[in-house]
Amino acid sequence: MGFLYTIGIRLFTAGLHLAAFFHPKARKWVDGRRDWRRRYAAAFQKTSRVLWVHAASLGEFEQGRPIIEACRERYPTWQIVLTFFSPSGYELRHNYAQADFIAYLPADTPGNAADFLQIIQPDAVIFVKYEFWFNYLAALRQRGAPTLLVSALFRAEQPFFKPWGSLWRRGLQSFTHFFVQNETSATLLQRLGFKNVTVAGDTRVDRVLQIAAVAPGNEVVAAFVAVGEARPSPHLTTHFSAAEKPKALLTTDPVSTARAPSSPTSKEELGGPTLIAGSAWEADEAIFMPWFLQPPTATHWKVIVAPHEPAEKNVERLLQHAGALRYSQADEAALEQAHLLIIDNVGMLNTLYRYGTVAYIGGGFGAGIHNTLEPAAFGLPIIFGPKYTRFEEARAFVARGAGFVVHSAAEFSAVMMQLEDPDFYRQASMAAKSFLAENQGATQRIMGFMATLAV
Repeated sequence: MGFLYTIGIRLFTAGLHLAAFFHPKARKWVDGRRDWRRRYAAAFQKTSRVLWVHAASLGEFEQGRPIIEACRERYPTWQIVLTFFSPSGYELRHNYAQADFIAYLPADTPGNAADFLQIIQPDAVIFVKYEFWFNYLAALRQRGAPTLLVSALFRAEQPFFKPWGSLWRRGLQSFTHFFVQNETSATLLQRLGFKNVTVAGDTRVDRVLQIAAVAPGNEVVAAFVAVGEARPSPHLTTHFSAAEKPKALLTTDPVSTARAPSSPTSKEELGGPTLIAGSAWEADEAIFMPWFLQPPTATHWKVIVAPHEPAEKNVERLLQHAGALRYSQADEAALEQAHLLIIDNVGMLNTLYRYGTVAYIGGGFGAGIHNTLEPAAFGLPIIFGPKYTRFEEARAFVARGAGFVVHSAAEFSAVMMQLEDPDFYRQASMAAKSFLAENQGATQRIMGFMATLAV
């Protein structure tokens, strides 16, 4: 079975090499691993204890980030190695300051696993959420390196729990401890005989609360959502990276319409109601845009759209609507006329929710919804499509009345009408916040276990 698994990995890798001729993301995957043995050995030399953290992509990195930063603070002499499987994670975080060495994870073959581990020589290992690379796990077990799986979720339909899933079950034996998000995951593992399981929750909750507590202001978005007399705020400062900075910034003081992370604010204090559509696909636009384009909504509400892929074709499609403006071309005159702001960069969305009244999260009409915890940290009620049931937090938001599932543009309009009621809105907002308050602390629980490895 292990031999067939390795053959599958080699075929998968060969397919990516072929795809690299046509697909930019595949090309980055291949190029990032080219000549990796020489490059990694030249770039990294072990000088102290090494913690290796592996995340599939950007979302998993955000889950692992609170642990990385807690380890950096508590064990400042350790070297931290961070690896990614996907270019979407590596490309955005390859300069992350809290890690000493950041790289692509070589393909999961026995030879690659042995050589990579010989280069970094980890003293402790953390895999985030769904990462099950069985040749790496076997090599780690052989080396005796303590290996944790954090923020994990298990479901009965996964191969581990099937009669034919012996290879997958054998891989699980390499983990020193499992930190799972819920009791269901713990029960499934315990039925397989694993006792080394702790229900710790999701470290993403800790991360989004960190972001909400220190989210910087953005003068362009603040001016966009503002209505009426300018109300400057002492609570916001503006920080733009070179990639985020618009071509023409405002010359006046920013207008703050931010929602304070710890206390609900009225729509009037926010400067007018604003829908933020995060990680939106074209199918999602078909759900919320008819509501927005129907008078008098467009004169009462403003909409901020962050496309899942801010490719030019997606931005251009949105620019066809009257009153649409791309973020990178925002200036004071254009913002006065705009009702639809298109975020044409990557990396800003998680802090922009502070300017929202309601969030729509994309992906629910495709493979599955994107991050709902980020808007919840700012107390936003959350709307999404029907592909949400694989996501623990989304199910909890629906059950608590903080999340709303829609199947059509008409259903979306009906939910938005409900949220126009101040009491209904307040209950939904507080339900979102209360879920996060009750589920924070996963990082602290994991760090308690890490202390036993640091002796």
